[in-house]
Amino acid sequence: MIDVKDCKSVWNNCLQYIGQCVGEQSFKTWFEPIEPLMLINNVLTIQVPSQFFYEWLEEHYVHVLRKAIDLYLGPDGRLEYQILVDKSDQNRKNTMHSLHKGSIISRSVNPGQHRDEMYAKSVDTTILDSTLNPHYTFDTFIEGDCNKLARSAGMAVSNKPGLTSFNPLLVYGGVGLGKTHLVQAIGNQIRKQSSDKKVLYVPSERFINQFIEAMKNNNAQDFTNHYLGVDVLILDDVQFLSGKEKTQEIFFQIFNHLHQSGKQIIITSDCAPKDIKGLQERLLSRFKWGLSADLQVPDYETRNAIIRKKMQFEGIELGEDVIDYLAYSIDTNMRDLEGVVNSLIAQYTLSGRKIDLELAKSIIQNIVQNVDTEVNIDYIQKFVSEYFSVTIEQMKDKTRKREIVIARQVAMYFAKEYTNMSLKSIGSHFGGRDHSTVIHALTSVSDLMDTDKKFRATMQDLIKKIKLKSS
Repeated sequence: MIDVKDCKSVWNNCLQYIGQCVGEQSFKTWFEPIEPLMLINNVLTIQVPSQFFYEWLEEHYVHVLRKAIDLYLGPDGRLEYQILVDKSDQNRKNTMHSLHKGSIISRSVNPGQHRDEMYAKSVDTTILDSTLNPHYTFDTFIEGDCNKLARSAGMAVSNKPGLTSFNPLLVYGGVGLGKTHLVQAIGNQIRKQSSDKKVLYVPSERFINQFIEAMKNNNAQDFTNHYLGVDVLILDDVQFLSGKEKTQEIFFQIFNHLHQSGKQIIITSDCAPKDIKGLQERLLSRFKWGLSADLQVPDYETRNAIIRKKMQFEGIELGEDVIDYLAYSIDTNMRDLEGVVNSLIAQYTLSGRKIDLELAKSIIQNIVQNVDTEVNIDYIQKFVSEYFSVTIEQMKDKTRKREIVIARQVAMYFAKEYTNMSLKSIGSHFGGRDHSTVIHALTSVSDLMDTDKKFRATMQDLIKKIKLKSS
């Protein structure tokens, strides 16, 4: 029997809980458009607007959905998605084209069922591989100077797992720089090329929880056997093992066995091995056997390429002004950039709203914390240093290298044009230079713009981009 009333009541209760767990903007974007359809035998069916919408929920909100279902339907409760395919949407991905217009497809999902699976007594390839996100591939991991070494090493490992000198491969970097994307891309590439390989991706927190559960149930040997049966082990965020001596001990044994057997080990960390605190020295020394490759904050060119690739994949065209604005404004990490881009896609998909500069600015202010939408001296220095490939420290230094002098003078020129700072104040931000040096910089830039066509074109490009920030 279908009970629509109970269905709506249960979903409204779930929404009240979800609203306490996510931000207001996220709630409006990802939960308000959902329609509850039916409740049958403890299975709640909800309708979501698109395949993209479904994938985003499963990727980012699976844990809060599972908790909500547990609270209001109990541990046996399940959630089923129905995905409505819009008749008028002509820009969806190829995976949607095979569906009949206006049809509905169903996904029966127990939220998080693939993300929190416990270990099995015998290794099951399906369970092992299910933890890899198929959307994380090398095709969607844009290469730039910020990640070239790590990506190249990852490609080498994926072509010959366990047979290169990059074993273990440790990828490290700050939050949101693409570590998980890269290591899962390696896993997916290995599976694609060698379907018989058993690849296991596991966040270290899950590894810890599985080990604790195994100890409670006297199944430590089964736990160990589970991990010893893989060909490729990917452990994400190894720094969370810090201070957990018994877990480190069992991981040390697993690491040794796999390495000696020629199996590939891939690890991520939020910092370089030498800076990881609370790990046994013998573990740290083994991490150094292979290659440690860092991921840095992507530069403007890489951010620009990422935005273009994402929009191309979704079949959405963006104006150059929007792309430039996004690439220059979101210079924190990949997670912020992806969050803004996906919110723009959601606005386009759900409301059909054109993605223009006004919408882009609104989304950035709602998602990226502490984003500075005004031009100031810090922004100008960062903007110019990235464009001319010099550091801010070099611009403040006393060096007379021509390329650095030009960058410094251009930055001073923009500081005078786009801020209310005095000449003396501008000079103080460039290594304590006096106002006469700033005047000389302004004169030099103006003269070059009058006499050098190439330099004039460069300045016109810079002025166009910086106006996006000040508009």
